[in-house]
Amino acid sequence: MNISIIGAGAMGGAFADGLLRSQAFKPADITLANPSQAKLERFAAQGTSVTTNNQAAVAEADITVLAVKPWFVEGVITEIGNSIKLSHQCKAPLTRPIIINFAAGVRGCQLKEWLTTALHTPANDDEDQKAAAALFTVIPNIAIAQCNSMTFIAPIDATKEETEVVKRIFEELGEAMVTDEKHLTAGTVLASCGIAYAMRYIRAAAEGGVELGFRAGEAQQIVMQTIKGAVSLLEETGMHPEQAIDLVTTPGGITIRGLNEMEHAGFTSAVVRGLKAGMH
Repeated sequence: MNISIIGAGAMGGAFADGLLRSQAFKPADITLANPSQAKLERFAAQGTSVTTNNQAAVAEADITVLAVKPWFVEGVITEIGNSIKLSHQCKAPLTRPIIINFAAGVRGCQLKEWLTTALHTPANDDEDQKAAAALFTVIPNIAIAQCNSMTFIAPIDATKEETEVVKRIFEELGEAMVTDEKHLTAGTVLASCGIAYAMRYIRAAAEGGVELGFRAGEAQQIVMQTIKGAVSLLEETGMHPEQAIDLVTTPGGITIRGLNEMEHAGFTSAVVRGLKAGMH
């Protein structure tokens, strides 16, 4: 299958990096479009097709990914609509093009309406609209570049088979979960914003490590490996985090004193409040 990515910024570029790292697609099967040629050069050097013309980018695409800011999505769909309509015969197992939107906050009904208008398809003609393209909103996080994203997939107008195709792609790039549109905001907060929250903990713990006497680089390395170890422990044992905590909290020990001090400062409450703040 051929995949085109409109937008080579932070998320579009990270997605392309992940595809190339995972070898889910051959470089020759990937096309990136971006207004700035400079952002395309490193991808061209790896063998992908690049262009500054969005219509040219999607002309041979089985899957088109809109990796642009939310306020650009309507304009891009309008621009490429006719090119998608006139697209070549899709490669098996697809029978029609797939359009994936990465922009959070753009509702599925808006995407359908914009695509309907771009294709000049009567809004009440369900059969024509269904034949145009399969639509998805997909929310990855920036760890997709390292094939370690937590990605949420919300089918908007897609079959079970098309959804499975999309899910398999993103499972090559980390973990992927099919969900409904109403859970996308929560997923964004927990996984996409969650990357920033995890980074803030790493920064704070590393700064604490410096105060304890380690050099900054050493402290960061210690914290990162500790987090990796904690994740591996939970993954391999299936334990609840509290069970794992109990393994290292001896009565009167330094671990429980540290945990209680963090809770006294509102650690758990601050995390939950931060997550809930992202929902508004």
